[in-house]
Amino acid sequence: QVQLVESGGGLVQAGGSLRLSCAASGSIFSLYTMGWYRQAPGKERELVADITKSGDTNYADSVKGRFTISRDNAKNSVALQMNSLKPEDTAVYYCRGTWGLYVYWGQGTQVTVSS
Repeated sequence: QVQLVESGGGLVQAGGSLRLSCAASGSIFSLYTMGWYRQAPGKERELVADITKSGDTNYADSVKGRFTISRDNAKNSVALQMNSLKPEDTAVYYCRGTWGLYVYWGQGTQVTVSS
């Protein structure tokens, strides 16, 4: 059974930076895709960024150029470096991992960006 544990959320001012991290535990296999989704109040959960085992990445247009996703396959972990944060980045951020047809979600971590 895979468990995803997130850390790094918090409160920052606009223009600041945060680094989110997520580590998978409870499995011996490497997750194919690891990434981050976010959900703001009153909005749908949306993809922020994800990355495959081979290093292929996808970013939401709204964060491209500001956020960078990376992973450590040996540790089965993923990180999201968030720079130049904007108030509209405020949301609960969820770690997500896939293996075959299985999808795993973390509990979520709050990111709040003040203006």
